[in-house]
Amino acid sequence: MKQIPIWVLFISFCLLLHATNSEVEEVVKRSLINFLAKLNGGQPNPSFGWTNDTDPCKDNWKGVICDRQTKTFVRRIYLSQTNLSGVFDAASLCNVPPLAKSLIHIKLDQNSIVGELPAEISNCRNLVYLLLGRNRFHGNLPDALAKLRALQRLDISDNEFSGNLPNLSQIPFLTTFLAQYNELTGELPSFDLSNFVRFNVSFNDFIGPIPVVTGQFTESSFMDNPGLCGPLLKRDCYNQDDSTSEDGKKSKGVSKDEILMYSGYGLLGLVFISIIIYKLVKRNKIEEKDDSVNKVASADDDIEKPTAVSSDHKSAMSRSDLSVNSSESAMASTSLVILTSPVVNGLRFDDLLRAPAELLGRGKHGSLYKVICENGMFLAVKRIRNWAISSSEFKQRMQKIYQANHPNILPALAFYSSRQEKLLVYEYQQNGSLSRFLHGTQTGQTFDWMSRLSVAATIAEALAFMHQELQPDGIAHGNLKSSNILLNKNMEPCIRAIDDCWISSPRPKGQAHENSP
Repeated sequence: MKQIPIWVLFISFCLLLHATNSEVEEVVKRSLINFLAKLNGGQPNPSFGWTNDTDPCKDNWKGVICDRQTKTFVRRIYLSQTNLSGVFDAASLCNVPPLAKSLIHIKLDQNSIVGELPAEISNCRNLVYLLLGRNRFHGNLPDALAKLRALQRLDISDNEFSGNLPNLSQIPFLTTFLAQYNELTGELPSFDLSNFVRFNVSFNDFIGPIPVVTGQFTESSFMDNPGLCGPLLKRDCYNQDDSTSEDGKKSKGVSKDEILMYSGYGLLGLVFISIIIYKLVKRNKIEEKDDSVNKVASADDDIEKPTAVSSDHKSAMSRSDLSVNSSESAMASTSLVILTSPVVNGLRFDDLLRAPAELLGRGKHGSLYKVICENGMFLAVKRIRNWAISSSEFKQRMQKIYQANHPNILPALAFYSSRQEKLLVYEYQQNGSLSRFLHGTQTGQTFDWMSRLSVAATIAEALAFMHQELQPDGIAHGNLKSSNILLNKNMEPCIRAIDDCWISSPRPKGQAHENSP
């Protein structure tokens, strides 16, 4: 028998490997095209560029982001606000092994997608983001959703989902769960909210106790669920099943003991309010002479104040520090724009004016304050003066920045815009900045070489993500320094999406900043 040369075997193997890779690429391409067709009501959409004669990575299909190095693996699908009104065919993505292994982000929020969330979504085991908010999904969430062990962000808000939640507390890295404005029922899973960055289940039909550990979250994260109970909601859980009739239905009557108890509470409340009114009247008489100091700033607020002030006044911010012109003060209580966040739900402009604040620092274009709200919440407020940008353009940029979700980019929670000044409201980071660690002003913490490399890699990834997401709008971070890198409650590094460099150099869309890395 004649022996086959080795070079012939090698060439045959290469041809076979090439044919296999080509076949895999065709399977992936057909699956993606079928997925988009289902999202588009069963019809292909040529405007997206998802066609058989092109390549999803090499030809830059709309909404498809591939691995930056190999340019072969599809990593992210971003199709937010693209007027899609079909169904989410998870099987087209997650039943195809190459896609199921490579996909880490699926972002389909703010469309009109209908139907149920298929159980096949659990086959995309490496998913980190699954953002489906503001659509028209309905039906029960599949129990298999809890198998997404790598999931960090899950947004199903503003849909029509119903039934019980799967046991999402089994997902170890979940830090964001938004499910407000649905029709979900049953009890909440035993979440440990101390590890969460964002959490909201308001406006549903949940029952039973809320998680014992609620972390930074307030009543607004659970509101409008009549069946929920717990200390945070001021509703005792042990009374939820009392007063039932013989047929098992709850009685709607109120017992005499409850009437007496509530009457006592009401009497105590009246006494307390009377004491407060008396103290306020007394204090107003004492402080009548100082009223002119604390009134709302006029149009001459930019004039330098006398330097002879007390040390307490230097370290605190009075009501006038965050005031607007008298011509705009009538709108003050309603002009604060709250972005979607459970942290500042219900916050008003007047709340910022009344709250005590501490000056943290001054920059080229404004000042940064630490504000303590009445409910004990800490906020960081950046005040920007005389920025030559219209309110409408400023609002558009803020919304673009907020939509660019990344765990290491701190978006503004709320903002205020007037002709002369603008306010940006952030969540205050108790652990301070990276500069405090690098220069030894933070005690009791170790910051070894590996930790420093990890911080550098994390911030580099956040900057790259931000520049990639916001480049079409001309928004880039151009003032990177250790004092601008903040450490969140988990000691993870973060950057704010707005810096002085962007403020000083507004530029047309698509033009990169000269200092951008």
